[in-house]
Amino acid sequence: MEKHRTDSQVRGVSTGTTILAAVFDGGVVIGSDSRASIGGEYVSTKTINKVIQVHDQIFCCMAGSLADAQAVIKAAKYHLSFHSVQMDSPPLVIAAASVLKELCYKDKEELQAGFITAGWDKKNGPQVYVVSLGGMLVRQAITIGGSGSTYIYGYVDAKYKPNMTREECLQFATNALALAMGRDNVSGGVANLVVITEKGVEHVVVPGDKLPRFHDE
Repeated sequence: MEKHRTDSQVRGVSTGTTILAAVFDGGVVIGSDSRASIGGEYVSTKTINKVIQVHDQIFCCMAGSLADAQAVIKAAKYHLSFHSVQMDSPPLVIAAASVLKELCYKDKEELQAGFITAGWDKKNGPQVYVVSLGGMLVRQAITIGGSGSTYIYGYVDAKYKPNMTREECLQFATNALALAMGRDNVSGGVANLVVITEKGVEHVVVPGDKLPRFHDE
């Protein structure tokens, strides 16, 4: 008798738990939780870093299939490194987002990967771009994604303000991730955050026991 695999067995590992990026006055914050799931039900790892550096001052967050997202990022890093050598200057943030968009769109029938791209460059300053699963590219001041994002749209709409300070934006991002982790069954672990400004890059890790507490206390 032929055995049929269940949906959870067919699905690959997903990174789409909770990811976000927000522009503040002079820079941008990009971050995520640290869990990956299978089928939106089973947490396969609690320690994945979904905030990936693709160039000196450009980072992206992964969503969708982990294998697809990692393959796209590997290719994007190669393209951006080659582009930087050709131009004898760091790539623009829009260039990095466009590379990811082209890679996703070219194989949109096979790939299940989307990205938030954030960074700073001399031409346009701090920027955030969303590359959807099908390869659509949109610039936004604030964006959230993943299964946990459905619980924090109201918070983000109410609390995000243009031209926030670095400290205000970092606290905003930390609170948003903490709220999503508290509600979403496959979001959790630690909050991995990166602050990108003209001066450089700062990594911030907030352990789970140090995250703000809201409804669950």
